[in-house]
Amino acid sequence: MAGLSLTIAGFHRTFGPELHHYLDVARVADEVGIDQVVLADHVVMSANTDKYPYGEFAFAPDEPWAEPLTLLTAIAAVTTRVRLGTGILIAPLRTPASLAKTVATLDTLSGGRVDLGVGTGWQREEYDVAAIPWEERWSRLDDGLRACRALWESSPASFQSPSVSFTDIWCQPGTVQPRLPIWLGAKATAKNCARVADWGDGWMPLEAKTGSDELSDGIAALRAAFAEAGRSPDELLVRAGMPFVRGDDGFDFAATREAALRLADAGVTHFSVNLRRSIASAADARSFLEQLVEGLLPLAP
Repeated sequence: MAGLSLTIAGFHRTFGPELHHYLDVARVADEVGIDQVVLADHVVMSANTDKYPYGEFAFAPDEPWAEPLTLLTAIAAVTTRVRLGTGILIAPLRTPASLAKTVATLDTLSGGRVDLGVGTGWQREEYDVAAIPWEERWSRLDDGLRACRALWESSPASFQSPSVSFTDIWCQPGTVQPRLPIWLGAKATAKNCARVADWGDGWMPLEAKTGSDELSDGIAALRAAFAEAGRSPDELLVRAGMPFVRGDDGFDFAATREAALRLADAGVTHFSVNLRRSIASAADARSFLEQLVEGLLPLAP
């Protein structure tokens, strides 16, 4: 059965600058049966938004980006069941020990509800501000997440890599989940498939269009990488955009659900909806989410 994921980034345009609106919407999502809420990440922003690799960037440089793990901690306190995701967290901008500690603390506070979606981002200036070489972003991602796994999975922990190493270190509290899911947002290249099979669990196809050959080919490549790494391909998690079909009076939920079920058969496990693009005001949030759940769930034959 596929899950329904809700991206709640960029709400200042609809709701205003107060961050409590994120909590209000997350609470509604929790109540109506949404499976996952997801926040995006930028630590800083430069004027070079034309470097965005997925088309025209939708935000001006001076628009706000709340730190996602901090905001998810507040969301955890007002929800009980919805899973708490990032999509993506620019993991190389955080030191591995601090990232491991923060994520484990959130997982503990939420009762084991964290889905850590990571990537390297696209703005070199974010790395410059953090004094991290842009050219090392992928190796830092690998080293950092392997280090997090080591800190979460054993105590005392030891780990060796070019950018981070430690011996006999405790990092407590640990995660509640025996294996906290890590999702990679990137193209399904051979290197990235190997990464997910190594330290990850899921794929967020940021560029692949829903229902495209790129999406199905990526799923096939990742499943093969899992098998080569000795893992079951059925463990792979995939979050793709909901394939909305519009009718004369708005969304055609029956047709949308049928399209989603076909993608679920192909390996998609979670379908993402961007709420900011789907509502005109805060008052619309509950009714829209209730329509989503009633019209689309359960996403199973």
